[in-house]
Amino acid sequence: MSQQLIRRPFTPRPRRRARSALAPLAALALFGAMAPVDGALAEPIRNPLAVFSGLDKITGRIISFEVAINETVQFGALQLTPRACNTRPATEAPSTTAFVEVYEINFQSERKRLFEGWMFAASPGLHGVEHPVYDVWLTNCKGGAEPSAPVNIGEQPEPPASPGRRAR
Repeated sequence: MSQQLIRRPFTPRPRRRARSALAPLAALALFGAMAPVDGALAEPIRNPLAVFSGLDKITGRIISFEVAINETVQFGALQLTPRACNTRPATEAPSTTAFVEVYEINFQSERKRLFEGWMFAASPGLHGVEHPVYDVWLTNCKGGAEPSAPVNIGEQPEPPASPGRRAR
């Protein structure tokens, strides 16, 4: 006796929605756990220097260099100009970011924009500059002062303590 195959048209089964109903709750729990306790982030610390590392893929050398905000430095055929470099206070989770413009200079001295955007020191592969010969990424920001504690309106800041009188 030969077996016969019975062919039926394929009809997909409807998917259950039980998992997708929990997704918003899971996202809320995740982002709620990451939110700061007081509900507001402190102002970022603005730094006057951005620190980058650069890789020359031909020689295999990695160098670290500092660039002042709004100044341009040339690394190989790349010109980097940081426009902002921010860090967070020590009381918060570390976050170092910089807004950078990167141009490539070709043999005819023409500038071609390669990158313009935010770089993150915590994840250099996310927004680093990848070039056939050079790689550049943000490593740190330097020179920023901790923001001072805010003074409430109507309150006078306490004067500095006066030194004790000396006996004559």
